[in-house]
This record gives sequence, C-alpha cells and structure tokens, in this order.
Amino acid sequence: MEQTRRDAMGLIGGAAMAAMAGGSAQAAQVLGSSTKALFWVASLTPCDKNLKFDPGAMKDQLAWFKDQGADGVVVLGSTGEYPSFSVAERKQVMEVVARNKNGLNIMCSTGTPNYPETLDLSKHAVDHGADSILVIPPFYFKKPAPEGILRYYTMLFEALPPSLAFNLYHYPSMSAVPISIDLLKTLHQYPNLAGIKDSQGDLNGYMEFVQNFPDLNMRTGTGNKLEYALQHGMGAILADGNVFTKEYAEVFAAFRAGQDFAAPLAKLRAKEKIMRDGDLFEFGPMKYALSLRMGAKQTYPRPPFPDVTDAQKEIIKRGFDQIREMGGG
Repeated sequence: MEQTRRDAMGLIGGAAMAAMAGGSAQAAQVLGSSTKALFWVASLTPCDKNLKFDPGAMKDQLAWFKDQGADGVVVLGSTGEYPSFSVAERKQVMEVVARNKNGLNIMCSTGTPNYPETLDLSKHAVDHGADSILVIPPFYFKKPAPEGILRYYTMLFEALPPSLAFNLYHYPSMSAVPISIDLLKTLHQYPNLAGIKDSQGDLNGYMEFVQNFPDLNMRTGTGNKLEYALQHGMGAILADGNVFTKEYAEVFAAFRAGQDFAAPLAKLRAKEKIMRDGDLFEFGPMKYALSLRMGAKQTYPRPPFPDVTDAQKEIIKRGFDQIREMGGG
C-alpha cells in the first residue's frame, strides 16, 4: 500500500533530524524523496475496434510501463477516459489491473458525480489491490457551497478504511469544482490524506499547494510544473508518460540518485516538442503513438473523442523517425 502520513512519520522525522544535525536542506529533501518523488503514468484505457475494453492490451500496457521504469500507474483518470465507462466497466478495469500489477504502485481514480457510486468504486478498488485512490469532487453541479464539498469528502473518509491512502483530484478546468487550500486544511485531520493530483496548469497555484502542505505528496499532473515538484521532493502523474515512460523515469531516477536531472529533462522536452505537431496528446493519437512505441496493436478512444486520422498517423511516424535519429528509440 502507498504510505500515509502516519506510516511515513518515521522517515519524515529522520530527515528533519538529519537537517538539524547539520545536513543541508537539499540532503534532507533527497533523503525522503524515495517515498514521494515517484512517477506515475496517467494510463490510457485501451479499447478494441468495437470500443470494448481490451483486457489483454491493458495487461501489455502495464508490463510496458513497468519495463520502461515507471513507479506506478493511475488507472481510470481523465487520460483513462473514466467518464466514458460504466461503473461495472470501471470495476472490470481495476480487476484486470489488480491481476497484472507487476510491482507497480496502483492509484485508482474512483470519483463520480455522486457519493454512492464513488464509495462503491472506492471500496472495490481497495478490495482489488489498489494502493491508493484518487477522488475528483462531484462535478455536475457547478460552484457548490464549500461546506457541501467538505461534507462529501468527510463522508468518504469516514466510510473508507483509515489505512487507505486518499488523494484529492484538482482539475477545475474539467470539473469546475476546485480543491481549495481551506478544504485541504480541514481534511488534514485525517492521517490517510496522502496528497493531491494537480492537473491544472497554473504554476502559482501549485506552488501554493506545495508551500502549504509540504508533508503531503502534492503531485503535479502537468509537465510544466515538474521541475518545481522535483525541487520540493514531490511526485508526478503524467499523461505524456504513456509514450515517454522511459524518458520520465530517467528524470526521476536521476533526481532520486542525487544527480542533476537537467540533462535527461532536456532530452525529454526535445522529444515532446517533436511530437506536439502530431496532436499526440489527444487520446486517439496518443493511443496510436503508444501502440507504435510498444510494437502492439492499435487501441481506440471512446466518443466523444475522435479516432486518430491518417494525417496524424503520418505526422506521428515522422516524429518517431526524428526521435530515433536523436538516438531516442
């Protein structure tokens, strides 16, 4: 299971004692980094040509992510198209993932617009091997009262096992319901509040999260905040990691080894820049690009997202040709 704050107190205390004993702030940060500065792939959910979930392709993806160096996988997040799957299908996906973890840390996104289904999916995830859950606020009603959101999360914390690592999902450009500093301060009373995923691209807002909650894992969900996250010993959950798994893993490995991660990060950024022209980070093109990198069959997005076009396929192929010329595989 993922560490909660209660589990990690010994490590945190050890790092603080090292700093007090004369160690540098950087040394204290790196000492505790192996528990927080981890890289999760925000996994795609593979579907076949008939738009049915493809368990075999999911198994192959997990093996690929593990082989390429990912620390963990988030299943059924936004990149996993979770609103496009029924509750029964989401349970099926989690069950397939549970049978094929391969030592990966599994975070399952269990949020829905209502409490009963979110609780049901959260309990199911716990029972089927999820190391933690990721819960977006109920997202149909816009601008709900803060006390209503607090009650929603409080009910979930009280109903779920206190040992379960619980993460909040901040993505207001999608949900229209932000995770506020005040909400986190109130929920901080629960020792199993592990952190958040911040998928908003606002660096200043992310900095505020990190500065207010250095004991939590305030994971960035966008690449533009990665440097700041690592500089503060935080993790990341990234959609780009589907295609650039090894490249992101190398950045995190350098950081955890106490090395300068600027060089592997620069290589990653150069490869990402090449692929931007192919609209790689739309779901149809991304699934096609992942299939090329894996040498596997193509998988498909569900509506409302369109399939990759022939023109996009050619751009992606040319992009990978350029990456190979760079020595990037």
